[in-house]
Amino acid sequence: MGTNICCIDPCADPLWKSFVDAQESSVFHSPEWIRVVAETYSFEVKAYLLLDACSRPIAGFPVCNISDLRGKRLVVFPFSDYYDPLVATPEQWELLLHPLLEQALPIRFRCLHNEVPLHDPRFILFNRAKWHGLDLTPGPDSLWRQLAPECRRAVQKAQRAGLTVRRATDPALLREFFEMHLGLRKQKYRLLAQPYRFFEHIWQHFIEPGHGTLMTIHHQGQMISGAIFLRRQGKSVYKFGASKPEFLSLRPNDLLLWTAIQDAQQSGDRYFDFGLSDWDQQGLIAFKRKFGGEEKTISFLEYRPEISINRSQLPPDLLPTLTALFTDPTVPDIVTERAGELLYRFFV
Repeated sequence: MGTNICCIDPCADPLWKSFVDAQESSVFHSPEWIRVVAETYSFEVKAYLLLDACSRPIAGFPVCNISDLRGKRLVVFPFSDYYDPLVATPEQWELLLHPLLEQALPIRFRCLHNEVPLHDPRFILFNRAKWHGLDLTPGPDSLWRQLAPECRRAVQKAQRAGLTVRRATDPALLREFFEMHLGLRKQKYRLLAQPYRFFEHIWQHFIEPGHGTLMTIHHQGQMISGAIFLRRQGKSVYKFGASKPEFLSLRPNDLLLWTAIQDAQQSGDRYFDFGLSDWDQQGLIAFKRKFGGEEKTISFLEYRPEISINRSQLPPDLLPTLTALFTDPTVPDIVTERAGELLYRFFV
């Protein structure tokens, strides 16, 4: 086994791209996703790679070294549904983790497919989320039969209602989708949205180059539902979705997801990733279950050093209080949007 560790910039160094391209990796490991996050929030990003005797990378992960009013901390990797370290053995994990532990800072991972970190007693489980995925290798007829009966009826209802599907090529539709996304998070969940520039960077690094799609549903010319899908290594990933509550009876979201599944299969993708659902989002979890497939748990892990230089300057209830204030229905959406621009970087 190689014992040499190098530290590189995964946004710019081609070694990171060649490494993740050769691995069974997720869209969140891609240089494009790392650029989206780094360019939006100006985070300091480093990737730690374990090299073999021929200086070829065999394991690794990127880390954001964050220092703000919440203190100093290491996060692998911010604003990603999950982020399995690309390690195959506990020995590789230990070697790569060592330079992080030496910094005496809190360290966070979100693991889905790799169980190596789950067996490290130094990390505690502090949260969980649900994840769903669907094998696309069966034929389209098999996938249709795999849908729950109520899902098939919903798709047919949406089709009878004359809902139309569009694949956005105009950035103006991105702004319209964002405003719908902002409104849904504010009105239904009382949560802030990521800054609009985050979505602009997704457009720049994924949708424009053809590695992603903004798909929208329209009723009588009006956008009533939409979602952003990202593609990598034969997988299509459902990342952001939004809809207008007053049109849900027309079942636009069922049509949207079914169309996206069909598109992914026709494009040659082998797998459809429905992404993260918060543990208490029972409605969203039930919605994703209707499409069949598998269900797993995303484990949120944290290392908390006994002696840490981390010092938060924010009272623990300040961010929840500000979020509640800026998502109040009486607050104009432009103010809520601005609050997300200022505060969202602290939610990691």
